[in-house]
Amino acid sequence: MSSFDSYSSPLSSRYASKEMSSLFSPRTRYSTWRKLWLNLAIAEKQLGLTAITDEAVEQLREHTIISDDEIRAASEQEKIVRHDVMSHVHVYGIAAPSAAGIIHLGATSCFVTDNADLIFLRDACDILIQKLVNVIDRLSAFAIQYKDLPVLGWTHFQPAQLTTVGKRATLWIQELLWDLRNISRARDDLGLRGVKGTTGTQASFLALFNGDHDKVEELDQLFVELMGFSYAYPCTGQTYSRKIDIDVLGPLSSLGATAHKMATDLRLLANLKEVEEPFESTQIGSSAMAYKRNPMRCERVCSLARHLTGLYQDTVQTASVQWFERTLDDSAIRRVSIPSAFLTADIILSTLLNITSGLVVYPKVIERRIMSELPFMATENIIMAMVQKGASRQECHEEIRVLSHQAAHVVKAEGGDNDLIERIKKTEYFAPIVGDLEKLLDPSTFIGRAPQQTEKFVKVTVAAALEPFKTYLNSEKVELSV
Repeated sequence: MSSFDSYSSPLSSRYASKEMSSLFSPRTRYSTWRKLWLNLAIAEKQLGLTAITDEAVEQLREHTIISDDEIRAASEQEKIVRHDVMSHVHVYGIAAPSAAGIIHLGATSCFVTDNADLIFLRDACDILIQKLVNVIDRLSAFAIQYKDLPVLGWTHFQPAQLTTVGKRATLWIQELLWDLRNISRARDDLGLRGVKGTTGTQASFLALFNGDHDKVEELDQLFVELMGFSYAYPCTGQTYSRKIDIDVLGPLSSLGATAHKMATDLRLLANLKEVEEPFESTQIGSSAMAYKRNPMRCERVCSLARHLTGLYQDTVQTASVQWFERTLDDSAIRRVSIPSAFLTADIILSTLLNITSGLVVYPKVIERRIMSELPFMATENIIMAMVQKGASRQECHEEIRVLSHQAAHVVKAEGGDNDLIERIKKTEYFAPIVGDLEKLLDPSTFIGRAPQQTEKFVKVTVAAALEPFKTYLNSEKVELSV
């Protein structure tokens, strides 16, 4: 049967990066199991278990990377014994015959499955963090580039006071910084399940070391160090607490909300023709409408972000229904939801990295929209200027009110341009300030401290947040295959 004859998840086959797909691949999973068994044997031997020989350890070491044939053999064995871990113990023992009798010594299945999952959580967070800091870095450069460019602000998607293109970008960056903080915190909090036995009591290892409690504690710590972690959770049942999955997927879900908001803003800006995502010269926007430039990257981000935010509920519900030391109804759903969450987050960040590497701004369109609304916003400035020339504020307010309503009628009822300024110029009452109108309508006088806020935010707040991750920064763009 061809690979085209069966379903393949688009997360891995169509969108996700090679590094994230590889991390959750069968080869990585089963090779990690073998590294866990190897380091358990090393720790047990170092602490005095004479049944484990140097030859056994060396054979385990030589075969830590599982082959295609061994994966297939384990799959066939699982059909017979209906147990994935014991199938791999069997196949590993064939590859390392001197160690066949001591593989998995004292351990339960969750020794490999749960410790491996915690390693995958940590390594997957590292992949996401590297991409996230680069998205923040690209977007920060964009913010600085356009920190002074006035743009019409929107509240309720109705025209509001001006801001700048760069200042608006800081709103996205700030949320991404919080996501970086949350994912990094979750990553750094991760420990291993360690060497805990079938119900977390370490009874089997206590038996192996003839009741020596100190040796069992040494075994747990030594194993954790050999696996490159700083600590193991002090209390477990058969599994590590599934609340750990909540702690990790919670920040990923929050990232999904950030990405959805940012991508939605960009989709709206694309409709306004003010800012667009990259669009290749050969890209087709529509099969029917040749002129279309659909924001397909941002639409993909929104689509996948909805999926990502929903996966968080899997972890909450799973953690809440674990009975006592464990039940197996966590297994199948975790095989789906955890890889899906990381693959989805990875795709979102790769897409955002591509988007932020090539955002296109249209200053003339932005300027025209500003000038269509600015006359109304400038009325207070005009009133103040008239007062300084000796006019009554109340009289001036009434004159402006009448002219404003007339101009609004032209815009809304007749579809014309905003002609308020022309009306003011033609009204004798406003003759004292006609010569000042150009200055009073300068958009740069309506943006407050937006440029200064943007520059300080990027050079102080963003710089401090990215400093621990500066080795992750690079100038490469992400090219999307679809």
